[in-house]
Formats: sequence, structure tokens, C-alpha cells
Amino acid sequence: MTSARKDEHVRLAEELRDETRRGGYDDVVFLHRSFSGLALSDVDISTTVTGSAWEMPFYINAMTGGSEKTGKINAGLSAAAGEVGVAIASGSLSPALKDEALIPTFRVIRDSAPDAFVFANVSPDATLEQAKRAVGILQADALQIHVNPAQELVMPEGDRDFTGWLDRIEEIVAGVGVPVIVKEVGFGLGRDSVLQLVERGVTTVDVSGRGGTNFIAIENRRRLRSEYDYLAGWGQTAVECLLDGWHRDPVAPVDVIASGGVRTPLDVVKALALGAEAVGVSGHFLHVLIERGEDALIAELRSWQDQVRTLLTLIGAPDVAALRRADALVTGPSAEFARLRGVDLGRLASRSSAEQE
Repeated sequence: MTSARKDEHVRLAEELRDETRRGGYDDVVFLHRSFSGLALSDVDISTTVTGSAWEMPFYINAMTGGSEKTGKINAGLSAAAGEVGVAIASGSLSPALKDEALIPTFRVIRDSAPDAFVFANVSPDATLEQAKRAVGILQADALQIHVNPAQELVMPEGDRDFTGWLDRIEEIVAGVGVPVIVKEVGFGLGRDSVLQLVERGVTTVDVSGRGGTNFIAIENRRRLRSEYDYLAGWGQTAVECLLDGWHRDPVAPVDVIASGGVRTPLDVVKALALGAEAVGVSGHFLHVLIERGEDALIAELRSWQDQVRTLLTLIGAPDVAALRRADALVTGPSAEFARLRGVDLGRLASRSSAEQE
């Protein structure tokens, strides 16, 4: 039953894929400057995530595993990641922790990308021992803990009790032995939730906002009456989550990863400029693999690498850190959200001038 559900998730993710849902990125515009003073060859797009240096500030985020079909998808994704040198996250290893026969559908990630930075992935229902086992299966460099109450509540066979999540997250962070990233699954990890995680020892989060793969829509399609259609727009976008934490003083001592609705390299650069250390991409890379194959995904990853460097040159940012001094203008629904949350958008739009003063 679990394997069938995993296959169904992939099928519905492709069926419900909507390029018009943009995760708020279209609300962010850079102030163009005609004299960047940079050479493309001098731009450094590397970043640091959980203390590890990455050559690229984007990666293949958590998706799947747990069936023969999804194992083949993981093989293709990880082979491309290994070839290009980008990080990759597995889908939830919960199925493999319950059924050892499913372990190869996840272990193929490490087998196909032996030198890549790999995230294992578990739910907050996992025990510390299960978390350690998940890390061991993939020889993972870090562990994602996904939080998905919206998905679970709409899922016909999903969990209904979330009372112990923060306690288990704290235990895993303290004892698993690798860096831990807590991520949402596409509904936005808000500032208040981030602060709760910081209190439990979490130092890295993935805000994973609305606009990409919609697990409410996927699980609602699996219900007999699809009665949760009205929740299609639930949650906050990654842009809104990043803005909500951008200006706060004191800033929570946490590194932020952004994901959710990323469609282009420009979306990556916008998220980095709003404070993300790296950007996760799931649906777009999955679609390329399914529609055009592994070689096409390799080419796409390399193209994104080149385009991110080009965009930093255009903006006048010699590295990722400099992006956070670039003037960013926020309009539309994202601006309305930011104003209601007390964000100083004027300061964001002119921060390069403030840096020079």
C-alpha cells in the first residue's frame, strides 16, 4: 500500500503541476544597474550549508522513494546530481524503516552519487534510533526532518496527532550525529514556528513555501469526495517567509534554506537575496527527468549553474553574500503580506545605499 501511494504521489504531482503558480518570486524585482563592475569569470556562486561548502547554491530537494518506480526516479536524480556536483535530498525514508525490502529504492541515491552531499529524510514521528538508521542507509551528510501537518490531515490515511513533534525533533537534533534541517513540505515555515525550533536546538530550516508541489491538492485528489478543494491556497510562500524574517531584530540564530515553487535560476537568486543560504528545487527537476531523461537533467543543472553566475554578474554581486546588499523591490501580494507583518520594504529597496553610508 505504501509503494502504491508513493507512485500515486509522483503521478499526481505531474498531473497537478502548474507553471503559473510562482511562489511569490514574481513580486521581487532587482534594481537594475548599468555598471556592475564585474567579470563573469570572477563571480563566485558557492555557499555554505550546515558548515559544508557547496559549489552551487541550489540542490535537488526531497521527493520520493519507496517503490520500484520511485527507486528508478531516485537513481536518475542522483546520477545527475553526482555528475554535476549538486547536493540531493531523499524523500521520506519512513517506508524503508518499516519494510527493509524498500531500502534499495533509497540507497540508490548514495550508490549513484558517491561523492555528493546527501540529505536523508524522516518525519517528526521518527525515533532517534530510526533517524540514525535513515542516516546510515544513505551514509548521509545531513538529515531533513519534514513537517507536514496540512498534508497529513488531508491524507485519507494520514496522522492526526502532532503533540510530540517538537520533543522528538529536539531529541533527534541532540543525538543523531549529523546536522539537522527542519523543513516544511510546501506551506511555509513561518517565523513563529522557526523560533520554536530554535528553542529546541535547530540551527537550519527550509521554509519550503506555497507555490510548488501542493500536497493538499495531491491528498485531496486521493479522497473519495475531494472535499478540501478550498484549501488549495493554504500557507505562505517562500518569499513571504523570507521577508517575515528579513528585518527582525534580534534575528533568530538560524540558517535558512528556501524552496517551494522555484521554476527558474532567477527565482534562486531572488531567494538568496532575501537571506537564503541555498535553494531547493523539486518539481521542475523531476519534470525534466520524467519528460526528457537523465542527460537532459544533467544539461539543465549545468545550465542553471551558468545562469546563476550570469545573474549575479548582472546584479553586480561578486558572491552570494553580496546579493544580500543588492536593492530588492517587493510589490504585489508579497508586499501586502510584508506590510501587515511590519517589514520595512523601503529599507530593503535601498539597502545598497545604506551599506555605503
